[in-house]
Amino acid sequence: MEDKLVTLAIHTNEKAQILSKVLESENIEVHINDVDLDNPGVSAGVRIRIKESDLPKALSVVESRHLFSYDEEETYRTDDGRRRILVPVDFSDYSLKACRIAFNMARELDAKVKILHVYFNPYYPTALPMAEAFAYQGKEEKEFQNIIEKVKENIQRLCNTIDEKVSQGEFPPVNYSYVLREGLPEEEIVTFTKEYKPAVIVMGTRGKDQKDADLIGSVTAEVIEMTHVPLIAIPENTPFHDLRDVKHIAFLTNFSQRDLISFDLLAKLLQPYNDIRISLTHISVKKGDQWDEIKLEGIKAYFSRQYPNLNLDYKLIDTSDMLKSLDEYIKDDGIQVLALTTSKRNIFARMFSPSISRKMLFHSDTPLLVLRG
Repeated sequence: MEDKLVTLAIHTNEKAQILSKVLESENIEVHINDVDLDNPGVSAGVRIRIKESDLPKALSVVESRHLFSYDEEETYRTDDGRRRILVPVDFSDYSLKACRIAFNMARELDAKVKILHVYFNPYYPTALPMAEAFAYQGKEEKEFQNIIEKVKENIQRLCNTIDEKVSQGEFPPVNYSYVLREGLPEEEIVTFTKEYKPAVIVMGTRGKDQKDADLIGSVTAEVIEMTHVPLIAIPENTPFHDLRDVKHIAFLTNFSQRDLISFDLLAKLLQPYNDIRISLTHISVKKGDQWDEIKLEGIKAYFSRQYPNLNLDYKLIDTSDMLKSLDEYIKDDGIQVLALTTSKRNIFARMFSPSISRKMLFHSDTPLLVLRG
């Protein structure tokens, strides 16, 4: 089937030429035409058109140049040609479960695993009289050394457990290492992510049984909204240990341009997994809106052309209660992973307008695959 041309943007001729050079440097074929083809040279702008198959890559290039310095290809493959998976841990049982899923992913993606633990050094006041300050400084240093020793014991214990499970066949034998960082967990995880450039982050969570007080302070929720790397949140009660056991994923779409980029990332992560069914899902608060179903059909047709090896269908949910309807859909349709797009949000947005990913993280025991469009 011939690859048709689609309009990426309409710009002035000057901006169109700049964008054209950027896209062509990424091996994307570009066609530039006057908007008014009947009166060439007098239109208000020019139309930049590309092959439909290049659309996800082109959108990613545009987003990376204008919104952040993240380059998908740079993070997806590293200098030694292997992908990287990052697993932040806190030495809990659900952290070990996250490690197991990450190791299994690493086997399929030919990736290496980095285990990260961030420890906190409590603040000690220094505004004391000199004699007391010296005494307090000695106490502070001793207690800090105790913290370090405890952290080293815990990471060694975790590594011993992993090695034992590898020898027993529970974990696959993949290349892994660990790193320790001091600071606030969410901040250090985000900082290390920028340095390490993983293809995906895998983090364990308590799931829906955690207390409400954990909602504000959840490290996983903060990392989701502060980083641009795909993140898989694994609740404590997740029934599977390997994505090969996943047969049905729901991809939530809001008909946003960012969903094209996110779905392309999803398709790349799922390349080794052949039997997964993906349901393109839209939650409509306007009951009976026929346009939503038309748009879903269109997106399904587009993705079917772009990714012919994927098993795709679609689902429209009419509801006034999003979380309740999602719960019913997950249960009734056997959804094992919920994939969704999120955008980077500032502190006020995170405090006063929780994202759907944050809501689902504390509401459901379904693993989340959060993608940055």
